[in-house]
Amino acid sequence: MNAEEKTSVYFSCGFYKVTLSNPVEKVAYLIIFHILFVLFVWTYWKSIFTLPVQPGKKYHMSYADQERYENEERPEVQRQILAEIARKLPVYTRTGNGGIRFCDRCQLIKPDRCHHCSVCAICVLKMDHHCPWVNNCIGFSNYKFFLLFLAYALLYCLYIAATVFKYFIKYWTGELTNGRSKFHVLFLLFVAVMFFVSLMFLFGYHCWLVSRNRSTLEAFSAPVFQNGPDKNGFNLGFVKNLQQVFGEEKKLWLLPIASSQGDGHFFPMRALCEAQNPLLANEEQWEDDGIDEEPHEKILWRKLKKVLWQIDI
Repeated sequence: MNAEEKTSVYFSCGFYKVTLSNPVEKVAYLIIFHILFVLFVWTYWKSIFTLPVQPGKKYHMSYADQERYENEERPEVQRQILAEIARKLPVYTRTGNGGIRFCDRCQLIKPDRCHHCSVCAICVLKMDHHCPWVNNCIGFSNYKFFLLFLAYALLYCLYIAATVFKYFIKYWTGELTNGRSKFHVLFLLFVAVMFFVSLMFLFGYHCWLVSRNRSTLEAFSAPVFQNGPDKNGFNLGFVKNLQQVFGEEKKLWLLPIASSQGDGHFFPMRALCEAQNPLLANEEQWEDDGIDEEPHEKILWRKLKKVLWQIDI
């Protein structure tokens, strides 16, 4: 077999080798492969090396407040001290017992959706989870990169499996008899399909979280507002939820470039009155994007009718 008859094209970093005779097919395979490979590596790199963002200085307790808080032994007075400090901050979520969310290890008032990571030993803005596969905290600063990493990894595995499958069929039917290549094709197909199935479930789950504007932590434990928990407290509707993660510039959505809305310290809620009144949390019609444009009198009247309706029942 000479070079003019057959040309060996290597796929997936040397995992296996197949022969292609059609030059158009060779070029197409190589272009698509390298585009997916570059995007996959780029998003993986950004997920690993983008540091999680910590709360700003205004959320940290001053030395005087810290001394006053630590010297006070009565829990109710400590809660009052935290409440006084939090009045100056845009903080709306609470602990399970209604207190201000305070991190005693970082000595700061936690912004909404902020959590302390025991692995990184820091408070992370809009923390989703600590991912061992990228050895980093996934939060406000790199959640978009993590989603794109899952998406491109999924497409990468799908492409490898699709291009290998026809050679698997040929070896299975006996059209190709090269024993060593057969082992490589079987191994690569198995690995690509296995990772594709795993990534499909993980990526699908995070797409569902984005559509509801929830983090992984919030999916397991609903955020608590002043008058109780509300799993839909940050749900603004599908389009606005998507823009909050990927930004408003659609040309940047598929690239691992920072474009998320806000700075990670404050997140708009479906409606402030709804977040403070759990009686309205399950009312589907309040999920429309135009809810904030209703007159204040109509909102109060609707709340009053729902309360009276529940009392009658």
